[in-house]
This record gives sequence, structure tokens and C-alpha cells, in this order.
Amino acid sequence: MKPFQYYQPTEILFGRGRVAEVGELVSRFGRRCLLVTTPNQGSLSLVFERVLSCISDAGVESAHFDGVIPNPTTDVVAAGARLARDFKADVILGVGGGSSMDTAKAIAVEASHPGTAWDYLYFRETQPTPNTLPVIAVSTTSGTGSQVTQVAVLTNPALKTKSAIYHSRIFPRACIVDPDLMASVPAHVTASTGFDVFCHAFESTLHVNSTPYTDLMAWEAIRLAAKFLQQAVENGLDLEAREKMAWADTLAGLCIANTGVTLPHGIGMTIGGQCPQVMHGEALAVVYPEFTRFTYPYAQEKFARVGRIFNPRLKDGPVESAAAEACIEIDRFLQRIGMWISLEQLGVSREDVAAIADNARVLPDYQNNPRIASRDEIFDLLSSSYSR
Repeated sequence: MKPFQYYQPTEILFGRGRVAEVGELVSRFGRRCLLVTTPNQGSLSLVFERVLSCISDAGVESAHFDGVIPNPTTDVVAAGARLARDFKADVILGVGGGSSMDTAKAIAVEASHPGTAWDYLYFRETQPTPNTLPVIAVSTTSGTGSQVTQVAVLTNPALKTKSAIYHSRIFPRACIVDPDLMASVPAHVTASTGFDVFCHAFESTLHVNSTPYTDLMAWEAIRLAAKFLQQAVENGLDLEAREKMAWADTLAGLCIANTGVTLPHGIGMTIGGQCPQVMHGEALAVVYPEFTRFTYPYAQEKFARVGRIFNPRLKDGPVESAAAEACIEIDRFLQRIGMWISLEQLGVSREDVAAIADNARVLPDYQNNPRIASRDEIFDLLSSSYSR
């Protein structure tokens, strides 16, 4: 076995109904809490009200920043950090999907450090210090795994780019994963975030630094997503499917926190930075058919294994054919969950495609792929994904 290490400091409270424990959980880390969420409207408003009530019952004062948007920007983080400083928050609570949890992490940095969150990106000399405010996360979707990772993804609209803070000090101190909170998530959001779960898990197995520990979790997450994501998309009130996807999301998040992702995520992040109307899961789905065909000859054992999870009849065939068939099985999976989409459908222009290809290797994810792509190969991949 190759040497490896595994680190996970987040306390995980998993199970239906556990959101009721949020007040006690927050009170362990501070007495003045900033709640970070999307706008206080729609079905989640009842969740936010319940969370605020639990916090109050635990004797914790709170303020509510509800300015989170999809693909959260540096401006959004700055607004939340100003409120955190004015309120003198000593703990940040992110409730929602990946955008809310990532924003909470970035606010925790910007509110407690000079400058802005953008000054603390993973490649900067300046990095989060022990002064970083503690973060608690409550996930309401099964997708990003942000409740158990040390990553906060941000969009800089002035630069038309996405990047990330990546540091152990922004791991949530604790998180609640309550499948009951996910029952009202719309079908398309369920599909988009759920496909992200599959991608996190599969890419962590393909990653050049995959480990026996993360592989153990990744293959279970892949199995669960293959079996339960379509059920969750078709019937959001199927709480067994919601629970299994919530667990798959958590497992996949644990994987990427210790291993990472590969080529599709670097491209997907660049798509989101260039075209912020595109959801992260959509950006992954649109490039996956071309990505699988580009990569599978260089990781046949792993592609064969995922192909056999989707189609057990492939178990009797040779690895080479099962690996090739895996590409088709993933296509069918995308079709079943309503994620068979093109860049054109997502409102990406031909000019955007060139800009995305130019910048898709700024993030280092492409270096972790079994086959490393050049700029021109990424352009060809995107061009093939333009119409479908």
C-alpha cells in the first residue's frame, strides 16, 4: 500500500430531525452568531426561522445575512463580512447548499482578517490565521460536500473567474446533515447537486493521489448515487432516497477534502466564472460525456468498475470493453436524471468557449487527471459539448 494521510476535524451530526440540535451546537462555539443563507423566501424560509428560534432558545444572539446567490461573488462575501463585524459575530452559521456554506466560510475569513477573502486564495502567501471565526454548517442539498471540506469557492465578477480559499482553518467545526431538510429541493437542483456528488466521488478515485481510505468511501458514494439519485429526482418526498443521497454527499465530501478532483472540476469552475448563470452541477454534466471518452483509456480498471456499478451485466466482460461501456452508462445516467445538456442550452456563447479553454488550466485540477489535457484538447472537448 502506498503511504497516505487522512484528516477530518469536522464533527458530523447525521440523521433525520437533527436540525433541532443546531442551537446547542452553535452555543458551543460562540454567543453571537451570524446566520448566512440565500434570501429569506420560499420553502427554506421556514427552515431559517426554525434555526433562528433554536439559536435563540440556546441563549445565543443572532443576525441574519440572507444575501447569498448561486456562484457567490466577492461582493456578496464583503457585504456579509461587514454585517459580521458590525454585529461582532463570534461564530458563523451557514445554512443551505454549497453557495451558503462556502459564503459562510469566506465571511469567517474576511470578517477576521485585513483585506478581502480574495486575498486569501489557496495560492496566496497570505493565508487564514488562528483568528478565523469558527464555522458551523447545516446542509439543505446533497451536492457540494462543503459541510465537511476546507474549501470556499468564490466568483470574482470583475475578473470573470472562480477560485477558492483552501485551508484547514475553514473546515466547519461541526455540521448537521438532516435529510428532512432536503425534501423540498426542486427536481433540477436535486439532479444538478446530486450529479456533483457522483463527480466528487468518481474523480477522487481517478485522482493521482487517491488513497485506500478515500477509495473506500468514494465507491460507496458512487454506488448510492447510481441507485438513489434518480429516485430523489423523480420523487423529492422519497426520504429513503434523500437520506442515501445525503450520506453519499457526505462521503464524497470527505473524499475531496483529502484527495481532490480532476479535469472536469477545473473546467466546470471556469465555466461558472465566465458564465455565472450556469450551476456547478450543470457545468460538470455538460462536459462529462466528452471527459469520459478522453480519459477512460488511461484508467480502465476504474472506469470498468463504475460501468459495472451502473450495469452489472458488464461484470462478465473484459475490462477494456467494460471501461468503454462506462462512458455510455454515464451518458444514460445523465439522461435519466434530466442532465443531458449542452453548452448552447446553458447560454454559453462560442466566444465564451474560447475564453473558458484559455483559463481552464489556471486551477491545478487538470494536473490530477489520469490523462493531462492541453489547452487545445480542452477547447476541442468544449466544442464537442456545445450542441447535443
